[in-house]
Amino acid sequence: MYFDPTYIYIVMPAVLLALIASARVQSTFKRYSRQYSASHITGAQAAQRVLYANGLTNVRIERVSGRLTDHYDPKDNVIRLSQPVYDSTSTAAIGVACHEAGHALQYAQDYAPIKLRTAIIPATNIGSKLAIPLIILGLIMSYYARAYVAVAYAGIVLFTVCVVFQIITLPVEFNASRRALLAIEGQGLLSNAELEGSRKVLNAAAMTYVAALAVSLAQLLRFLMLVNGRRD
Repeated sequence: MYFDPTYIYIVMPAVLLALIASARVQSTFKRYSRQYSASHITGAQAAQRVLYANGLTNVRIERVSGRLTDHYDPKDNVIRLSQPVYDSTSTAAIGVACHEAGHALQYAQDYAPIKLRTAIIPATNIGSKLAIPLIILGLIMSYYARAYVAVAYAGIVLFTVCVVFQIITLPVEFNASRRALLAIEGQGLLSNAELEGSRKVLNAAAMTYVAALAVSLAQLLRFLMLVNGRRD
């Protein structure tokens, strides 16, 4: 059985970071889901207030099943909020809902990183499906003919496209959170003490994107080391 030590010392630390980030966002959301706003405004109402304040009256807000499955769908121009967010008056729910409203604002205002991320989605979809199969196939075939290592390099190029997508995602997510917190504060949806709860939830969520990028970068480095080893 082949043992790849590069996975242990390159990828595993990043995977552990991702697990910690995931656990932290879950615990932070749970904690501030019990901190209710004095205004008694729900997540859905808060998101709508942010949209209307910025002149967006055509964005729908709908419930979606699951937990922390909240997202903005630009294709249908709809914000989908999970049950723990849609009807809740907690500071966690308001922060998450306004974050998704922030994404709607990004699209409406032609925020450059969101346009760039949207433009490379087709290439990212191809890369996510073909990158690793091509890398594995190229590595296997290179044992029979060294020229086939080019197939693995093609997979690495596609994998790199996926990494670039994640890099672009970081400013998109951080900007949406900044917009959310500014809107919450500017419209007086939460007190200063309550706003801190929303901020902590959004910061914890942002770290999951940082951790996911760290895992992908570690994987990319590992693949490069493996493929370069076959070339040499």
